[in-house]
Amino acid sequence: MQSIEKHPENMTRSRTILITGCSSGIGAYCARALKQDGWTVFATARSPADIEMLQADGLAAFYMDYSKSASISALVEAVLIETGGTLDALYNNGAYALPGAVEDIPVATLREQFDAAFFGWHELTQLIVPVMRAQGHGRIVHCSSILGLLPMKWRGAYVAAKFALEGLMLTQRMELKGSGIEVSLIEPGAIESRFTSHAFQQVERYIDVEKSVHREVYRKLVGQFSLEGRRSRFKLGPEAVYAVLKHALESPRPKPHYLVTRPAKIANFARRFLSARALYRVLASQS
Repeated sequence: MQSIEKHPENMTRSRTILITGCSSGIGAYCARALKQDGWTVFATARSPADIEMLQADGLAAFYMDYSKSASISALVEAVLIETGGTLDALYNNGAYALPGAVEDIPVATLREQFDAAFFGWHELTQLIVPVMRAQGHGRIVHCSSILGLLPMKWRGAYVAAKFALEGLMLTQRMELKGSGIEVSLIEPGAIESRFTSHAFQQVERYIDVEKSVHREVYRKLVGQFSLEGRRSRFKLGPEAVYAVLKHALESPRPKPHYLVTRPAKIANFARRFLSARALYRVLASQS
């Protein structure tokens, strides 16, 4: 793994990072790997069992739910008490997806998606930026998605939240120029995790499949979700995300965008060079 860059603030203490969504998948892997690399990691999860599991691995773990403002402010207060009022990095990662046709998604459910994957991220980031401004440095990394750059059928709620995230945080990246705070977005394709199985649970919870004109599509998607849960040559492990996260955190010149997985890179290439009509035809065929 890369060595930690020798900034003056690293000479007397380990660098500190707050990582959300550490119950499994990308967040869990990155929290443990950064700790192994010498960072002081503050990890979040929602369930007591996941918090205990993280603590058992030697991580400082806290409860936080992006949809609950009180939990966000309590988290920041607790972390800043631990660090003496400083924080070197924030990695916004926790989220869920709600698959389904746009016309089937209840408005209240779409609001919940945005609370968890957009408004909550903004609220946490907004509390951390003044801390980083005061100390004159910081790294903010958001785990977005290739679906924050390109649409895909049956994933409209998630696509909308990630498009919004990209727009808001890239704007903030420009606004923070000269402050010592760097902002990056990681845009993975499919990564091995429980993300897909969790997503399908949302379909069963929020969408009346039998009353939908797309019910046959949903039935087919059940099989696809099952297959996506298996290993695939197109999926990478969370270590692929960790590699670019390390660069975003430690490089003197972090990138604004980090695409992860070959399909994500191919899709982004197509976005740049195909006509809009051809691009959306290809994307629709792959959905």
